[in-house]
Amino acid sequence: MLGPATDSPPDDAVLAQRVGAAAPATDGEAEAELCRRLAPRVRLYGLRHLGGEAAAEDLMQQVMLMMIERLRAGALRDPERLASFVLGISRRVVMDLRRGESRRARLLETYGEALLPPEPPTPNLDQRRLALCLERLPDRERTVVLLTFFDDMPAADLAGELDLSPGNVRVIRHRGLERLRACLGGAPQ
Repeated sequence: MLGPATDSPPDDAVLAQRVGAAAPATDGEAEAELCRRLAPRVRLYGLRHLGGEAAAEDLMQQVMLMMIERLRAGALRDPERLASFVLGISRRVVMDLRRGESRRARLLETYGEALLPPEPPTPNLDQRRLALCLERLPDRERTVVLLTFFDDMPAADLAGELDLSPGNVRVIRHRGLERLRACLGGAPQ
């Protein structure tokens, strides 16, 4: 416990000793108080060196966890130097993040193109033959297919444009596409 309200709060060194002495059990109150006191400093360090709010918040959480783990393990020899200890952890984490970023950048530069998905194969389409097949379609089917795929019109808009129902437009489009497939898949005419 931190003591009655009339007592002055313990300094960071006392709290750090309490966390280390409580191991393997935990002194959650001392840990929470240390985090409350030191987290804003680490967050500011993160803002200064990482430049973003989210990165600073992540740094703060990571450093607070590492600090508590190391205090529990008794890794802090001089509790009076807790602030320096936390700053050192912050520096190491930031350096690791930067190293990771530069490593990723080098890897992307070297192998980035290999990571891109392959280009989809372009269909070997005979445009002259497609034009001939489109000309052979009945007028209404040709109009629906052209407006659907070349003007990118949905069935509802086409229905209003051609004074048809949307269901009728879909049926006409389906029939037109079937005829196109048959024409393009069949022998040249």
